Amino acid sequence: MQNKKLLIASIIGIIILIFIISSAFIVNETEQVIITRFGKPVRQPIMTAGIHFKWPLIEEANFFEKRFLEWDGDANQIPTKGKKFIWVDTYARWRIADPLLFFQRVRNERGAQARLDDILDGETRNAVANHTLREIVRNTNRTPNLSGLDTLMGNIENVFPKIKIGREKITKEIFTSASKRTKELGIQLLDLRFKRINYYEDVRKKVYERMISERKRIADKFRSEGQGEASKILGDKERELKKIRSEAYRTSQEIIGKADAQATNIYARAYNKNQQTRDFYRFIKTLETYRSTFSDKDWLILTTKSDLYKLFQNASFK
Repeated sequence: MQNKKLLIASIIGIIILIFIISSAFIVNETEQVIITRFGKPVRQPIMTAGIHFKWPLIEEANFFEKRFLEWDGDANQIPTKGKKFIWVDTYARWRIADPLLFFQRVRNERGAQARLDDILDGETRNAVANHTLREIVRNTNRTPNLSGLDTLMGNIENVFPKIKIGREKITKEIFTSASKRTKELGIQLLDLRFKRINYYEDVRKKVYERMISERKRIADKFRSEGQGEASKILGDKERELKKIRSEAYRTSQEIIGKADAQATNIYARAYNKNQQTRDFYRFIKTLETYRSTFSDKDWLILTTKSDLYKLFQNASFK
């Protein structure tokens, strides 16, 4: 009898212990809990950390994160307002602001991620489709430093037209529109950004080809101007060279003329000095004439009446 009472007491104790263990749960600082009974919420969300209790078997504790959560969207091909297809990749940060509403609308984080895909991708697609590519890519109207290319490429306003909205404002538009929709799910959207914007493959090739063509045009213009400047420098050099040569030739001719005049004057004075000197001068000039006229293979036949022969016979100049 005593053993039977002890057994019953032990069984009751075990049941009470199981009841306590199954009814108690611990909430961490990073968690918040919704208590459901047969799948339906029955209390206000538990936001404070510590040990809490629920009815065993009929109630269940649903844990949710308090911390910031990430959403990383898939890159989508989206047409801009100018009908240019681009790849847009976005990311966002969010948190569960109202766990009860969150549980009622999406149940868990997996359901929340699916709904965020629909909302954020949809708002991004609408925003991109309503703006031009330059508005999506550029953020300010700052003047780029073209290092002189603006004079070659024309009016800078045509090359870099001003934007009215810009990427930052477009991002805020997407954030504002998406926040209104996520608030209905118990989700607070904290931030949204463009991670990457790029051309579609076919469009990218055309853009690269246009960029290459433009750079070649600029290079050809630089090259043409350089060749023109080189031709001008070469022309100036040739003109200066001809001028220097002309002045040098004139100076040399003046010197030669003065020298010839001086030599002629010396010859004249020497020739007019006496008959013997005149004869010697005539003899030298005759020899110079023969020397310049005949070669080593020529024969010279002198008559007795020739001046040279007479000079040979005449020894008065010795």
